Amino acid sequence: MGATTLERMATARAFNRWMYQRLGPWIGRRVLEVGSGIGNMSQFIADRERVVLTDTDAGYRERLRARFAHRANVAVRELSLPDIPDGLVAERFDTIVCLNVLEHIEDDRAALAALRGLLAPGGRLVLVVPAVPFLYGTLDRALGHYRRYTRSLLRERYAEAGLAAPRLEYFNLAGLLGWWLAARVLRRETIPPGWLRVYDTLVPLFRLEWLLPWRIGQSLIAICERPRE
Repeated sequence: MGATTLERMATARAFNRWMYQRLGPWIGRRVLEVGSGIGNMSQFIADRERVVLTDTDAGYRERLRARFAHRANVAVRELSLPDIPDGLVAERFDTIVCLNVLEHIEDDRAALAALRGLLAPGGRLVLVVPAVPFLYGTLDRALGHYRRYTRSLLRERYAEAGLAAPRLEYFNLAGLLGWWLAARVLRRETIPPGWLRVYDTLVPLFRLEWLLPWRIGQSLIAICERPRE
């Protein structure tokens, strides 16, 4: 199910660019991406000084190596949180990008603590997780999600890991309705491709969500920082 979703999300070019534009200002020069998949976000950060792309899936790692083989600054590694391979321990990243990964890990506390250890002092963890537990349904189960987060739960988790988050906000209001309909009403296990095409066409309109008076969305974005020591 995850592979199908990644392939379909690769076609959502407007959405992927919107996501990057929301996160890009917080991404530094030495970057670790956790759960890179087939590179839907990696394509936007591959020009940084040092980029390490990771995934648990060997097939995805091979695709990443092929896709970015022309970039000497990009390395691809296996990473299965909370375990950290020796090859990553020596590196201190100024940014870790972790998009829609934490919900797949049963022990999210241990995962966040491990990521903190890979950050240089003052470094940032750019985190995106699914929000609104009420939305949890067939799509989440098919994708292997343990949970969806509330603001308070996510705040508790990163604080326990010794991270501060000066920025914590909802993202993708329109996606909330689509997810509810697909996962809770129609009980789908994958995102209907036709829906995604229509959604991607309407992204310029959805970008205006910041003008609305209420703050809610399908996802939560947290920009977490490791304190300077």
